[in-house]
Amino acid sequence: MSTLKVDAIRHNSATSDAITTAADGTCTARITSINGGSALSHRNVLINGAMTISQRGSTFSHVGSSNTNILTMDRWKIRRSSLEFDTTITHSTDSPDGFLNSLKITPDAVETPSASQNGLIEQQIEGQSLQHFAFGTSSAKSITASFYAKSGSQNNGHNYTLQLRHYDSSNNTRIVTKAFTVTSSWQRFTMTFAGDTSNDIKNSTDYTGFEFIFQLATGPDDLVAEQPTWTSTYNNWRGVTGNSNFMDNTNNEFYVTGCQLEVGDTATSFEHRSYQEEIIRCYRYYYRLNGDNNKTYMIGMSDNDNLNIYGFFHFPVHMRTAPGSIEQSGDASHYKVRRDTTKTCTAVPAFVDATQFACRVNFPSNNHGWGTGQMLWCQGGSSSSYLGFSAEI
Repeated sequence: MSTLKVDAIRHNSATSDAITTAADGTCTARITSINGGSALSHRNVLINGAMTISQRGSTFSHVGSSNTNILTMDRWKIRRSSLEFDTTITHSTDSPDGFLNSLKITPDAVETPSASQNGLIEQQIEGQSLQHFAFGTSSAKSITASFYAKSGSQNNGHNYTLQLRHYDSSNNTRIVTKAFTVTSSWQRFTMTFAGDTSNDIKNSTDYTGFEFIFQLATGPDDLVAEQPTWTSTYNNWRGVTGNSNFMDNTNNEFYVTGCQLEVGDTATSFEHRSYQEEIIRCYRYYYRLNGDNNKTYMIGMSDNDNLNIYGFFHFPVHMRTAPGSIEQSGDASHYKVRRDTTKTCTAVPAFVDATQFACRVNFPSNNHGWGTGQMLWCQGGSSSSYLGFSAEI
């Protein structure tokens, strides 16, 4: 092995050095672009790519036609189109070196997709967060997707599809696809696609921005040749011809983590963010308050009807949109109100109203006897107690 020893590196036409080396083996570099314009931090436009955050729980079920999609680990959802995509999704600790978690999915029933039936895992991204891709211009950037995946022993060697889909300002759909083959060992997949110079990415806060999709089951009508460049020929989910049927055996398993989408034609190492930073990003789309026994959710005030007690609190971050409802355990005994004494709610907390930054919740307690305008604590009454607020795409 030979070593090039220089004090500095400079372009022929430059008047200063681009790289200056030091005697201790370090250097000073004047860098204007990394990987086609990608930053050292905030390269990954996906949220919770390492499957670290799972506010909703550790196990989820997608059953039959009752669910068009089901939210799982934060920012990730399971979706279906007509297919009876009966599956169990787990926040798994089986992961490659350097990661703690993965998303694991297993079939609960054998199904064979027909016609345009599909089953998939996806994350939807706000278009306003992707304007640096410069799609729709002559400066459109190449983008690179990368992820770690593996199968179970039963479906070792299965072929699946990564599909990227974006919407332009006229709501036209554009897709690219790439097949990949999983084995029963963790491996990293990287895929690069040239930028779309023809169509922009809609500047939106909803799903009409961008979708990052793992196509696991696809009916024959939706199987097409690999689409390496952006096309509007297909405006819905598509799998690459040869896509395996993940639902052909209940012992099949698919694990995925370390998902990254970044500007540039090179897959950089996965951008690990702190737990704190990742969960704050997730709070924009979903925020859950867990209230153990006698833990206070918020401060409330009694109404003049001897029944309703209204609590108010601020979300920790500005949510994508104002939540339109509240999630709770469904059991009134899991919630309490307290002033000088503690009383169990006589109905589950009810959504009153919300903005993108604050919410008002009713903790009903019939005949509480505290009069009008009394300050109270709104509390949890069980380890099963929670309040959830969703602004998901």
